[in-house]
Amino acid sequence: MSENKFRMMETSRGNEPRVKPSTSGNGTSLFSGLEKKLKLESYFEEGFPVQYLPKVLFAVMLSLLYISNTHYAEKTTRKIDKMRSEVEDLRADYTTLKADIMYASKQSEVARRVKALGLQESLNPPFKIVVDESEY
Repeated sequence: MSENKFRMMETSRGNEPRVKPSTSGNGTSLFSGLEKKLKLESYFEEGFPVQYLPKVLFAVMLSLLYISNTHYAEKTTRKIDKMRSEVEDLRADYTTLKADIMYASKQSEVARRVKALGLQESLNPPFKIVVDESEY
C-alpha cells in the first residue's frame, strides 16, 4: 500500500474546534455534536484518507445520477401532461369538424348551397349504361 502524501498542517492553536459552538440550548451546536459523535478529526489526523476516495467519488457520482434521473423524470412527466391536454383539445376539434362536415354533406344541405349557383337537384334517378363488349 502506498504512503499517504497529503498531511494536514499543524496549527498553533492546538486542538481547538474550528467552529465555535453556539450558546443556544445546552451550549453545543448540532454540527459540533455530530463531529464529536462521529469523531471526524480522528480520520484526518494522519492526512487525507486517500484509500476512501474511490468509494466517496462513486457515492457522489451515484447521487448526481440519481438527482439527474429524478429531474429528467419530472420533466418527462410535465411534457406528457402537456401533450395529453393537447391531444384532448385536438380530439375535441376533430369531433367538432367531423360533425360540421357530416352536416354540410347531407343532400338537403348540398342542394340548399348550390341553389345560389343556379344548380338544381335532379328529379330523375340515375340510370346505368351497359356496354356489350362482345360486339367489339
